[in-house]
Amino acid sequence: MISAHNVALAYGKRVIFKDVNIKFVPGNCYGLIGANGAGKSTFLKILAGELEGDKGSISVGSGERIAMLRQDHFAFDDHSVIDTVMMGHERLFKVKAEREAIYAKSEFTEEDGVRSGELEAEFAEMNGYEAESEAAVLLNGLGIGEELRSLQMKELEGGEKVRVLLAQALFGNPDVLLLDEPTNHLDLKSIQWLEDFLARFQNTVIVVSHDRHFLNQVCTHVADIDFGKITVYVGNYDFWYEASQLALKQKQEENRKVTDKANELKEFIQRFSSNASKAKQATSRKKLLEKLTIEDMPVSSRKYPFVVFKPERACGDIILEIKDLCKTIDGVKVLDNFSLTVGKGDKVTFIGGDSLTKTTLLQILAGEITPDSGSYRWGVTITPAFFPIDNSSYFTKDLSLVDWLLQFAPTEGESFARGFLGRMLFSGDEAKKMSTVLSGGERVRCMLAKMMLTEANVLVFDEPTNHLDLESITALNNGLISFSEVILFTSHDHKFLSTVANRIIEFTPTGFIDRMLTFEEYLESGEVAKIRNEHYQGEIDLKL
Repeated sequence: MISAHNVALAYGKRVIFKDVNIKFVPGNCYGLIGANGAGKSTFLKILAGELEGDKGSISVGSGERIAMLRQDHFAFDDHSVIDTVMMGHERLFKVKAEREAIYAKSEFTEEDGVRSGELEAEFAEMNGYEAESEAAVLLNGLGIGEELRSLQMKELEGGEKVRVLLAQALFGNPDVLLLDEPTNHLDLKSIQWLEDFLARFQNTVIVVSHDRHFLNQVCTHVADIDFGKITVYVGNYDFWYEASQLALKQKQEENRKVTDKANELKEFIQRFSSNASKAKQATSRKKLLEKLTIEDMPVSSRKYPFVVFKPERACGDIILEIKDLCKTIDGVKVLDNFSLTVGKGDKVTFIGGDSLTKTTLLQILAGEITPDSGSYRWGVTITPAFFPIDNSSYFTKDLSLVDWLLQFAPTEGESFARGFLGRMLFSGDEAKKMSTVLSGGERVRCMLAKMMLTEANVLVFDEPTNHLDLESITALNNGLISFSEVILFTSHDHKFLSTVANRIIEFTPTGFIDRMLTFEEYLESGEVAKIRNEHYQGEIDLKL
């Protein structure tokens, strides 16, 4: 168990939260949510003891161990993968190291014998003899194969390091588990494994995530940071959303009724205050009016951008034809005779394989790179708009956001750009911000604004939810659900896939699977499961 007592935090005059009293108990998983900048990651660090609030205290159950997903990807570069995982249980790792150092001595003293006995007892009590096998199970579930486990951390790629650090946090059955964006860099299979792990985990979990499906699957409670406080709701993310919206509507309705009543009383008073026969009634109504109070609606830190894609024209019969597309990058064939015909109304998501395969395909379709062989053709009625996974090349010029946006609407003026930027949450002085200093989420909102200006009838997205907060993800998700034309996209957001796609293309080791199904239908299809097994078995046969 871990609890906060009267915790407060402010940055200058800006209050993040104040007088927070909250208890997180074993057996529950708490989703910590709030807008970007609301203080989610900061609150996790306060709970972990890495930061101190302006006032208040944190208390943890006696002898309980806290584990937190670390964000420093270079902190363990000089350690092996397996050791890095076991370092998640600091005491166990120290005992293991001291025990091995004693046994490595050329001369074994009586004192060493006594100490080794003490260490063996403590090591056994912490399940030290199963530590390596437990670490291997965690790594395997998160997609880190046996061939990587003996490597140094500095030899791994960035995404692989994140998975190892996640295994480190999960290792050793911690009493309190703090996870900040644990699904980042995980594929769908690994996310499913993590969901199952947390469902079985019997201690306390507090998790920050922008993946709505993940929060729905793992959370028993939601801790919402808003209005300068933290409010706990029983239930998952969808329940929180419905409950919070209902509470807001009820408050608005109460205020509306009070306002209507006040206007009614004012009208009567105005009409009859000078009428002698009605003067007594008018005075009575004045007293009633004075008693009416309209509660100030608290200002939420949540803001939803306005994301609506309006195509200038409908797609014709020919949308996109791809034939025998091949591409090799750094000696690896990432596309091998890939062919595809996209039809009207298709909302195609590309899953499976590695991210390089999918990104390469979309970059070719956007004209950013050329294939080694094969061809593709857009229909004459088609205007595609592309959202790249790496947008840094669009933000190299030192321009204000107004001038940045007007690059893509040169016939419009400043007032148009400011209005458009305001809908994307860049209002007032925010529109003067320089494009070279934007955060990841701000860049994504700018790219979405750029795409909306094109009035395209085919939208191509490569991981559009990266860097976005839940509010922006929800706005984008709703915008794509409403889009009537064609969408091609990749995403690791389960809910995004489930609500947008009507056609699934999965890259496998021996080819690809193409089905006109929703994502949920695809996952549940027995026929698809059989085909997938055959494709992945083909890889095993090739290795043999």
